[in-house]
Amino acid sequence: MPSPAEIPAPALKVAVLGASGYVAGELMRLLAFHPRLELTAAISRSQAGRRVTQVFPHLRGVWDGLAFGSDEDLNALLEAPRLAVFSCLPHGQTAARLDALLAKAEECGTDLHLVDLSADFRLPSPRDYEEVYGEGHGAPGRYGTFTCALPELLPGTPKGAVAHPGCFTTAVTLACAPAQARGLARPPHFRVSAVTGSTGSGRKPSPTTHHPERQGNLRAYLPLAHRHAPEMEMLLGRLGGECPEVSFVPHSGPFSRGIHATVHFDLAQPMTSDELAKHYAAFYAMAPFVSVASEPPNLKEVVATNRCRLGVAARGTRAVVLSVIDNLTKGAAGGAVQWMNRLCGFEETAGLELPGVGWA
Repeated sequence: MPSPAEIPAPALKVAVLGASGYVAGELMRLLAFHPRLELTAAISRSQAGRRVTQVFPHLRGVWDGLAFGSDEDLNALLEAPRLAVFSCLPHGQTAARLDALLAKAEECGTDLHLVDLSADFRLPSPRDYEEVYGEGHGAPGRYGTFTCALPELLPGTPKGAVAHPGCFTTAVTLACAPAQARGLARPPHFRVSAVTGSTGSGRKPSPTTHHPERQGNLRAYLPLAHRHAPEMEMLLGRLGGECPEVSFVPHSGPFSRGIHATVHFDLAQPMTSDELAKHYAAFYAMAPFVSVASEPPNLKEVVATNRCRLGVAARGTRAVVLSVIDNLTKGAAGGAVQWMNRLCGFEETAGLELPGVGWA
């Protein structure tokens, strides 16, 4: 007879909202082999009743029997004492639906663990959201329920729900955080050029994201005006020191997955690349998914993983940090699972210690 320590703990039921988009598809890939989270419902108003594998053929063999569900299916799950929910709903449409979900959970007495992947609760206040996104917030009274942070920069377990930062924000903030926290950058002005893959634009093509326009092409967009820059400055500003400035220029790349960010800043005092790398490695010593080297990282090292590779270089008082992540994994679904692991008391690395795919 097995001892209590050998008996596996029951899995926690999971629902994914807005389940027909790219980030949701990546979440379902990760959840297929998670040891403690059991995907029970994939909620999609537009795809309700269809098989998940009809929308995501790459998930055949793991989710063959799963169909997209409706809001009624989600309400039924709230009768359970405990539930984990990932929200992949679109920006601007999320706040009101999560407000209703949280109210229903409170009414049912459900212990709800919630990670939101939209932008609706990321910025410091509803007013900040309205200024950046140019529209009213759908549930301003719920703002205090959410904590927006990166797992590497917030120890412990947040109270309430988590709003995961954007994919560009993840790549750039991880590249800048040690310099900001340790006062290495003087002034703390980070100049950033970053290139993202086409999956970052979502499932619906547009004139600038359609494959024939993007393939073999490279273009900048929204220079110094991208909506993720305020997120970067907010997260870095919490690390102390002088208020940081992030001058951010994003680019659309001709590949499907990944972000490569190049960050320039001035050092408070001269140092070598190895000295800068030691500062960065010490800062991330307890971060299981961030690694640091004095050589440039390769984007394909991280595709389909929850890892961030940082490469640093310094000459005199000039410094460059190179950051690569997978925008769908570390920048979204994987980071969300990392947060959910912590919210639920699981090992932070559970279900996420996956190797890269090499030649994707």
